[in-house]
Amino acid sequence: MRNPQTIHTLDARRPPSASQELVHAVGMLAGRLADCLRRKLGGEAEGVGAALHFLDNAFTQASGAAGSGIQAGYWRPEPDKSHQTPLQKLSTSLQLTSLETDLLLLAGMAEEHEGYAEIFRSLHVSRRPRPTVGLAAQLLCEHGDERRQLRDLLARGACASAGVLVIDGDGPFFDNDLHPGEGLWEALHGVDVWPRQVERIFSPAVTHGLEDWLAEADTAIAQKALAGYRRCTILVMAEDEENAFHRAAALARTAGREWIGLKWPADPRPGLDQIIGVHAIVRGCVPILRLDYTDGPRKVAAPPFNQYPGPVMVCARTGLGGVSNDRPLLSVGVARLSAESLRRMWRRITPDLGHRAEILAARYPLEPHQAAQIAGDLAFRQDHGDASPRLEGMARAIHARAATVLGGGVQLVRPTAGWRQLVLPTAQLQQLKDAVNRLLLQGKVLDDWRFLEGRRGARGVRMLFAGPPGTGKTLSAEVLARALKVDLLQVDISRVVSKWIGETEKNLAQVFDAAEAAKAVVLFDEADALFGKRTEVADAHDRYANLETAYLLSRLERFDGLVILSTNLRQNIDPAFMRRLEFTVEFAPPARKERLALWQCHLPPHAPLDDDVDLDALAGQFAIVGGLIRNAAVAAAFLAAADETPIGRRHFLAAIRREFEKSGLPYREVRG
Repeated sequence: MRNPQTIHTLDARRPPSASQELVHAVGMLAGRLADCLRRKLGGEAEGVGAALHFLDNAFTQASGAAGSGIQAGYWRPEPDKSHQTPLQKLSTSLQLTSLETDLLLLAGMAEEHEGYAEIFRSLHVSRRPRPTVGLAAQLLCEHGDERRQLRDLLARGACASAGVLVIDGDGPFFDNDLHPGEGLWEALHGVDVWPRQVERIFSPAVTHGLEDWLAEADTAIAQKALAGYRRCTILVMAEDEENAFHRAAALARTAGREWIGLKWPADPRPGLDQIIGVHAIVRGCVPILRLDYTDGPRKVAAPPFNQYPGPVMVCARTGLGGVSNDRPLLSVGVARLSAESLRRMWRRITPDLGHRAEILAARYPLEPHQAAQIAGDLAFRQDHGDASPRLEGMARAIHARAATVLGGGVQLVRPTAGWRQLVLPTAQLQQLKDAVNRLLLQGKVLDDWRFLEGRRGARGVRMLFAGPPGTGKTLSAEVLARALKVDLLQVDISRVVSKWIGETEKNLAQVFDAAEAAKAVVLFDEADALFGKRTEVADAHDRYANLETAYLLSRLERFDGLVILSTNLRQNIDPAFMRRLEFTVEFAPPARKERLALWQCHLPPHAPLDDDVDLDALAGQFAIVGGLIRNAAVAAAFLAAADETPIGRRHFLAAIRREFEKSGLPYREVRG
């Protein structure tokens, strides 16, 4: 047996790299394995001469340049924690015994070189290229009590329970195979490899505008726990798990910790948390797990991480992240940024638009990571020839991002109509402008003057547009969206409401999630189907219908943007919704003066009108709504184009008659 006291070192001024240390440690163990084979096989050792030659050669190379912490055949962690390799971090963090580290090195030899794998194949009763528990016992256990210790370590020790070492096989205990956890050997070499079920999240941490949040009591406690690498679970909760994740990343960065972002699947395989913890240890980083809600708004259990010695951050939707383990729990909430925080954020992320920070904060109350993405998109556009003003470019960049988050039943409308195209009585027009101001001036009234402080739903604006079809309800919604320089999301009620229990709430959640991500105006057209009066509970269907209404009320209150309900019959809307509306705008059929303005609005200046056309007479003669006037104007133009003549009175009369017929109305003129 070689003298275990012989020590071989490298130049102390140049610590070994992760790969060097691992190769050296395995090579030293190869020498012990060669001695074991000679001792156990005796005269039969000549039958494995090639294997012994390979092992001796590996040991010779390792012993000629053994790294710090490696003695003849024995590896021990380096006491200097400031220069620890992945293997040293793993051994120190889990407090592995010398027997456990030897087991790990033996299990990883097959991953290190195909020569080791072939040796194990020749020794294995089933010809598998893995060391067995029996081989480990022959190599590492010289006495009976050591074999009992080996069995105990493989059943309950830190190496096995943390997922560092995996035992495979269905035969007797000592015939089972040993191998490292998935991807672990590559990670010990410093290669960034993760298990197959683990999906990484690559995103920078953005802290601009988060100063007030980082100073809150719960956040400050979590920051100290991260900085001290304390064993705990930090649950970061927000209305959206994506926002919770980015806040968690900002928190880890502020605490001075390296972190790794990972998706936690809804159906994880057993032991996934263990191997993630091991990979986080060897990389010296804090795992930040974003819970996956693939099946809609249902509670997802957070991973236990019972064996992990450091902090774990779990990102969940508020109320939907279940945590059940023996680790200390810190809960950190994520609230919307205040107006001052938003201004500060925009000044730092877009310094050249700092003088417009007030407008940006009011129009685009984004999370810092979203604002950074938009700023990057804007810079890219301008580098590639976008000469539009910065504020308009910002709106276009946000429009582009918004198109990527839409779900089924939602149509994104790029608003083009302005105030000039909207023909309404003065009172209704003023209500629309007041609604815009209520959104743009929230920073001053709610944050600076502190109106409605602490009131739920204070930042959202909810409106009801009631009136007959064609009176301008949808057009008004588009005008409001353009005034706010955001998109309009028009919701197809027929695709949102479902007969299946829970599906309507799931679809609604997707609508509001898309609207929040896009910072868009939401229009529920023909809202009676969703916002109708609740019924007395007569059967299970009524009960679930009322639950849908309750869920919708809750989401309306939590939504910080503009929601518009459009209906032909105001009396059908549930009073519970009516109480939550800031504005109710009645759209009545236009009077003669408004009908004239509508005719003028829908006829372009260059349209060739015949001398017999009197728009004032048409406005007085036919009491039709704006939608029919628009259709009639276009239809008359096509009739005239077919006749190759200017647009004449006969063309208008024919087009108007068709509109009456399409609407199922009797064709009649206004008398008197």
